[in-house]
Amino acid sequence: MNPTVQSPKTIADHEALARRYENEAKIMLAKIQEQKILLEKYDEESNRYGQEAEKGIFNTHRLRGDDENYFFAKRAKDNKLKSQALIRSYEKLAEEIMSRAALHWKVVTESK
Repeated sequence: MNPTVQSPKTIADHEALARRYENEAKIMLAKIQEQKILLEKYDEESNRYGQEAEKGIFNTHRLRGDDENYFFAKRAKDNKLKSQALIRSYEKLAEEIMSRAALHWKVVTESK
């Protein structure tokens, strides 16, 4: 970041900084969408493997199918929890970034 943008002195600096924050927020929103898609996948996997483990359904070529289903269900559940945490974190970051952008846009609009 160049020095003029770090401590904006002109309206153009505030505008540039506001746009930069908005772009960063868009990146966060894209990451949120990405994690939500993964979350759905993990949720499906968790349910599928969990049900198979509960019913004792497993492929005959597996020696310990129940253990494998439990392992995959557990892994899917862990991934699900990680995705949920990332979504919360990204949402909080996006809000903070957008509030910074709003402050700079306020300076821009008040000075015009």
